[in-house]
Amino acid sequence: MNATNAVLLSEAPHSIRADFPGITPGWHYLDSAVTAQKPQSVIDAIARGYGPDYASVHRGVYQRSANMTLAYEAARRRVAGFINAASENEIVFVRGATEGINLVAHSWAAEQLKAGDRILMSQLEHHSNIVPWQLVAERVGAQIDVIPLTEDHRIDLDAMAAMITPAHKLVALAHVSNVLGSVLECRRAADIAHGVGAKILLDGCQAVPRIAVDVQALDCDFYVFSAHKLYGPTGIGVLWARAALLEAMPPWQGGGAMIDRVSFEKTTYAPPPGRFEAGTPHIVGALGLHAAIDYVESVGLDRIHAIETALVRETREALSQINSVRLFGPEDSAGIVSFVIEGVHPHDIGTILDEAGVAIRAGHHCAQPLMAVLGVEATARASFGAYSDASDVAALIKGIERVTRIFG
Repeated sequence: MNATNAVLLSEAPHSIRADFPGITPGWHYLDSAVTAQKPQSVIDAIARGYGPDYASVHRGVYQRSANMTLAYEAARRRVAGFINAASENEIVFVRGATEGINLVAHSWAAEQLKAGDRILMSQLEHHSNIVPWQLVAERVGAQIDVIPLTEDHRIDLDAMAAMITPAHKLVALAHVSNVLGSVLECRRAADIAHGVGAKILLDGCQAVPRIAVDVQALDCDFYVFSAHKLYGPTGIGVLWARAALLEAMPPWQGGGAMIDRVSFEKTTYAPPPGRFEAGTPHIVGALGLHAAIDYVESVGLDRIHAIETALVRETREALSQINSVRLFGPEDSAGIVSFVIEGVHPHDIGTILDEAGVAIRAGHHCAQPLMAVLGVEATARASFGAYSDASDVAALIKGIERVTRIFG
């Protein structure tokens, strides 16, 4: 371990770790890619929101409702600043990235795509960035093409450039793979897509907790992420889209709040983002997301990324010394290490590690097409967060050594 890594792994996380009541002594949480633990500041914001501050938004004329409306819209502005959106009106609150992708699929793609058009995605996509496009393609008669991976398990942008044609109207790619941790060259992907007039959607679920995101610099058209992976609450996420695209998109769901005027003869709709937020929103979820962004920025994404990068490096180095372990993904993966042990099912790995107080994910990670590409049914996955430290890596490696002894 070099001196820089030693400092990052032994010193930086301790002040952070104390902020997370879910990280208890003797328990090593290595499943942040599925959902992140919550800092006390987020828990407190949620408690206040459901307690002394609670009221609905956009409806009441009384002071507490007005205050809650201000707080809810302040959260929208906070998100806009966090990803450098041009306007807060480009931020649509949704239940999560899955709903955000489905909204784009059913409101934009179902209106814009026709028979013979093509959609381009990659082999490493999460099911949430595959299935919605399949549903739309079946509905309108579009076709789907799939970009292969490079030898080190990145999306092959050279292959993308060779494959894409003017018939491709949409490209949907993960900014960071939830299985491999590989980071997409987003701007190059956007340039390739725009070169044939296609729009590009980026799944940012694994990116926003780890690296700074600037949607204007990335030059994408749609960007989605979930709050719960960003140390915020479940049940809320974000769809960002260019203002002109949102203006042209019809509503996806109907109900209260998304209307301008309703009559039995005709209904007119509110401008974005309200047009896409039917019904009472997840008010307190937005407040929790605001607090989560405040927390992440107080720690610093550069610091979080440096901690996770050092932990990934140490983990991969240690696992590579065990002959029966096969590693996936690039050496510089972002906060995620996936692996298998010869002759051992990943579920058995996860169970034995749990006995030692180490929590990992075992399975196909909602990426069955990628498992087929890798030639496995499932993998074990360790994923880090801001609170992770060297003790987590040590416990993981000790547990893996026990697995190999048990299975010979």
